[in-house]
Amino acid sequence: MKINLKDLAKYEQAIAQKYGEVSVANPRSFWDEEKEKKHLKELKEISIRNIKRALASEKVEKDGYLVSKKLINRESERTCPACFEYSFDIKDDVYMNKYDCCSRCYLQFVEDREERWSNLSERVDLLASYHKLGEK
Repeated sequence: MKINLKDLAKYEQAIAQKYGEVSVANPRSFWDEEKEKKHLKELKEISIRNIKRALASEKVEKDGYLVSKKLINRESERTCPACFEYSFDIKDDVYMNKYDCCSRCYLQFVEDREERWSNLSERVDLLASYHKLGEK
């Protein structure tokens, strides 16, 4: 199907009459230097966000499984230094961060004795005597 220029002009006039002059105007006529700079700045921000997102979700093979690189780099010590047990409990994170022990050791050694526990030499003496007795 071949459209001649007269028909094209008629279609363009009909569209302009129905939807307004903006609908048939060249988009370049509304573009200026300020809009160009703003557009380039937005593109740069979007690409930086996409790069950060890609790096955060990067997968690495570990023991035959694909694991997020973010998880491997995370350094979290989940072994209680008082009882030497590995903790899976989420509430232990609070006690590990604040008192450097799991919740069970907090109840046994620290509760109502926070000042004594904060002194490292007294803490070591207490734990040493406890482990010598073999109590658990």
